Amino acid sequence: MREWWLHVGLICVPLVAVYLHIPPPQLSPALQKWHNAGQVFHFRGSRIFYRESYGALGSSDVVILLHGFPTSSYDWNKIWDPLAQRFHRVIALDFLGFGFSDKPVSSLSASLVGVTVSLHQISTSSSSKRQSLSWCLCVGLCRSDHNRTGHLTLNSLCLSNGGLFPETHHPRLLQRILKDSSFLAPVLMRLTNFMIFQRGIGEVFGPYTQPTDAEFWDMWTGLRYNDGNLVLDSILQYINQRLKHRDRWVGALTSTFIPLHMIYGPLDPVNPHPQFIRLYQRQVQRSTVTVLDEHISHYPQLEDPTGFLNAYFNFIHSF
Repeated sequence: MREWWLHVGLICVPLVAVYLHIPPPQLSPALQKWHNAGQVFHFRGSRIFYRESYGALGSSDVVILLHGFPTSSYDWNKIWDPLAQRFHRVIALDFLGFGFSDKPVSSLSASLVGVTVSLHQISTSSSSKRQSLSWCLCVGLCRSDHNRTGHLTLNSLCLSNGGLFPETHHPRLLQRILKDSSFLAPVLMRLTNFMIFQRGIGEVFGPYTQPTDAEFWDMWTGLRYNDGNLVLDSILQYINQRLKHRDRWVGALTSTFIPLHMIYGPLDPVNPHPQFIRLYQRQVQRSTVTVLDEHISHYPQLEDPTGFLNAYFNFIHSF
């Protein structure tokens, strides 16, 4: 009888460890360096991680970088130094529920752009614009205005492969299940491991631009940091919110008069070509567009950093 219980224990202990994700993944040297270079501020009782660099002298331009789901500010690591060399300040943050920021049950990401701007005394136009930007990979070019603390003046806006339109957005299967299943979500979030994550995130990269094993691991580590995998169902409510607030959020883009640009990876299965870009050009007629090489997918700044930077610099030099 004792041997039977011993065998059961030997089987159950590793299964419990897998279910509870024990031990958590360790930060790689590259990710640890990114973390060490950052800082934290507090927002409604939660800690928000951000990183900023001061670069070009004689420039007052500030670039704010916003990441997408399910990754973090580390998405911008491949173009960080070139941006810092070109602009006065470069700022990126991890939204609540992502990366090195706290992982509360209810994400408050839609408000964080305004909080970051207020923190850095950068000077803005409307909260509706802030909300519409919160769900997109984007680069915002601003100017410091210390006479209007707490406000932001957007001089330009550059979007990337974010799911702007519910009608052309195709979330992955796990995303669809987690956003709508209160019963299965806790179990699925526990059972999702590195191999499942790697396969899922790999599907939104092009076949010739797949992350390295180390890069996959850094994405997974950022997701797992402070049990971020356990709040995915809460974070994914942004998909339902996008549908609910579609007219308001898209309307902010269609009505803006600031220079606007889209850098698009056409192999993106989440926002497929040509449906997405045709709808974007029809809806946001004042925007210019750069379509990258046909093998670039959902993460153009990681898959083609040179092409992404060239497109962005050409855009800001055009006005």
